[in-house]
Amino acid sequence: MNFWWVNQKQTYRHEVPGGYLWSPKLDQAGNHNHSYDLMRRVCPGDLVFSYAGSLLKAVGVAQSHCYEYPKPQEFGLVGDYWSNVGWRVDVQFKEFSQPVRTIDHIASLRPLLPEKYSPIQPVTGRGNQAYLFQISQPLAALAQLIDRWVLDLVNGNYILEDLRDRSSENLFEWERRVEKDIINNPALPETEKETLVMARRGQGLYRSRLMELERQCRITHVSNSKHLIASHTKPWRDCSNEERLDPENGFMLTPTVDHLFDKGFIGFEDSGRLIISPVADADSLEKMSIPIERVHQVGSFTTGQQVYLAWHRENILLN
Repeated sequence: MNFWWVNQKQTYRHEVPGGYLWSPKLDQAGNHNHSYDLMRRVCPGDLVFSYAGSLLKAVGVAQSHCYEYPKPQEFGLVGDYWSNVGWRVDVQFKEFSQPVRTIDHIASLRPLLPEKYSPIQPVTGRGNQAYLFQISQPLAALAQLIDRWVLDLVNGNYILEDLRDRSSENLFEWERRVEKDIINNPALPETEKETLVMARRGQGLYRSRLMELERQCRITHVSNSKHLIASHTKPWRDCSNEERLDPENGFMLTPTVDHLFDKGFIGFEDSGRLIISPVADADSLEKMSIPIERVHQVGSFTTGQQVYLAWHRENILLN
């Protein structure tokens, strides 16, 4: 279990009641931001402490891994320069009956703050200008300043089976909205609409084109098309209409491999080397016969495939 601290000055009133964290993927200049990149390391069962207005106000248990998702509409003009699609983690929060002013406890907190990427300033106890921070268990254990039930959470006294991962249903609803926009687009011929919608399901023209390029699963080597899913490398929801039908934007994968690839637990280097995400469960991968103990090559890629794989590594792969 990892411990996280999120500064939610602008978004607390939306994120805590809504049960999620959300950040842009990149900063305003289009560069990686350490606190945004940390979103991709959060795992189900991790604890998240919420800080806003100089107060620790809530604690939550992460329900999902990170996944890409549109900026919440309820943010309104907050972060109007942020990109429309960012990172989301579902979190079940519980607010404290008595929020804690970090300024009042800085003497106890100071020795436990990280030297780099500290969530609060060690001298004043005020929050630093960033979103997500990883903190140590000893720092999290100061939850005893708050309440006994919070300390129980820090000590792992909760049932992981109670976690509810909503990422799949949220992504499904996002894709449904995109599909509806396509269907209602008067500029598109009906035949093209049907072709694009079928591509979302890995069927029709997209599947037949893809099977000409990819005849078997890159990892399991299953070649019977009945057992293969026509998967998009850059997800259908993120694509232009041309990309949705591009056979270089996909692979024929067996269902377990398709799941791992879509969720960002595995990826591929341009060289053909299989990438295993550090947040993937090694025991589960082993039971799925995914090679994790050695370098595994899956073959070469076309130039077009490499472009989409770079997008997948940047936007889907959890690292």
